[in-house]
Amino acid sequence: MLEFTDANFASEVLFSDQLVLADFWAAWCRPCHALMSTLEAVARQNPEVKFGKVNIDENSHTTQEYGINAVPTVILFKNGKPVKRFVGLQSESTLNEAVTASY
Repeated sequence: MLEFTDANFASEVLFSDQLVLADFWAAWCRPCHALMSTLEAVARQNPEVKFGKVNIDENSHTTQEYGINAVPTVILFKNGKPVKRFVGLQSESTLNEAVTASY
C-alpha cells in the first residue's frame, strides 16, 4: 500500500488515471489498524486500483482539504474527484462493491 502525503497527494491521487482508494488513518486509531487487513484483501482483488494511506497526524493539509473528522475514513477517487466516502470500519464486501461500481 502506498503512502500518500501532502507533498504527493496531487500527483498520486488527483492526477492519477487509475481509480484510487485513499485510507485516512492515524497510528493511535485501533479501528484503523483493524481495517488494514480488509484493505489489503480488497487491494489483492483489485490490482488495477491504486491503494494508499494518508496519516492524518502527518498530513494536515490533505486531511483538512477533505474534511476528515473521524478515522478511519476511506475515500474513492475517480478522475481526481471523490466519488465515495466511508467512515469507520467497513466490510471487505462493502469496499469491493464500491470499487467495482466505480470503474
